[in-house]
Amino acid sequence: MPIIVNLDVVLATRKMRLNTVAELVGITIQNLSILKTGKAKAIRFSTLEKLCEVLDCQPGDLLEYRDADQDRRSETRRLRA
Repeated sequence: MPIIVNLDVVLATRKMRLNTVAELVGITIQNLSILKTGKAKAIRFSTLEKLCEVLDCQPGDLLEYRDADQDRRSETRRLRA
């Protein structure tokens, strides 16, 4: 999937636990875990806004776009080397 969720990285750099952030944001630990693992199909802007507020970050710190074709080409080149 071309959208990568970097919530785990941001949590680690902030030394925050998932359950603490879930409580501060006002969502369930299960929903935050689904987001963290990249299994979420969508995120509300209000949730993203609250995550950015609680984690003192920008949306781009949490979400990243990667071209799937570029990833495959890079992997193919790596395997050939």
